[in-house]
Amino acid sequence: MTISTAGRAQVLTQALPYIKQYAGKTVVIKYGGNAMVSDELKSAVMEDIVLLSTVGIKVVLVHGGGPEINEMLAKIGKEPKFINGLRYTDRETMEVVEMVLAGKVNKGLVQRLEQQGGRAIGLCGLDGGMIKAVKMRGETDLGFVGDITHVNVTLIRNSLENGTIPVVATVAAGERDGETYNINADIAASRIAAALCAEKLVLMTDVRGLLRDKDDEDSLISVVHVSDVPSLKKQDIIKGGMIPKIDCCVEAVRRGVKRTHIIDGRIPHSILIEMLTDEGIGTMFL
Repeated sequence: MTISTAGRAQVLTQALPYIKQYAGKTVVIKYGGNAMVSDELKSAVMEDIVLLSTVGIKVVLVHGGGPEINEMLAKIGKEPKFINGLRYTDRETMEVVEMVLAGKVNKGLVQRLEQQGGRAIGLCGLDGGMIKAVKMRGETDLGFVGDITHVNVTLIRNSLENGTIPVVATVAAGERDGETYNINADIAASRIAAALCAEKLVLMTDVRGLLRDKDDEDSLISVVHVSDVPSLKKQDIIKGGMIPKIDCCVEAVRRGVKRTHIIDGRIPHSILIEMLTDEGIGTMFL
């Protein structure tokens, strides 16, 4: 689709109030799903982040890397194991997780941001005691999967103040045992956003947002007040894999993040559509 000169001007005019509103504010973006697999979508996400940073918005990128972890496990002949949708992480798998997330994926994202003209630095939860955790408690043993006990955002703040985009891999240091733990990226992004008193937390997913009918993408619920979430769970509207994502959004709001969003990472430039247009995209929690 070709946009006329007048059309481009209209887009920029619409974006200007939002740029003014968010200038100097912090936005945490959790990056994962299909947006990390498609090369075209990767480029669009990096362009969005660099643009936001260029106009004075402080962006923190928190990422997962499930497909890359599975690919590396396959190379060493190890079968990924999941329990109720969560990765079982034995010691050998944890070594792969740390190597892939904090190494290959993290540095690859830094390089892509730099190629788009941004300034970025790769970090992980082990750096500067950023994320501390204990072994996840529950009926099912998931191995070296952790529950966050403490978040220290000093390194992230320093990077933002220097005009640099922090790219954070979600592995954590054991609070007491000296182990390294695999952390759910949605949960890590939520806790980091809260610690930064962020203006927004944006979770990129493989669905449009919260749907009233999971089989009808036109049934998107655009705005949800956190007080309505228990009722939506009882109605079976929030269920399955959406439960932990929405719980992260609710927790972030309750910890002081002004607004949280679940957006469709399959749509090119979905971050800009959400942040800099009147229409927005996905589901907003407030």
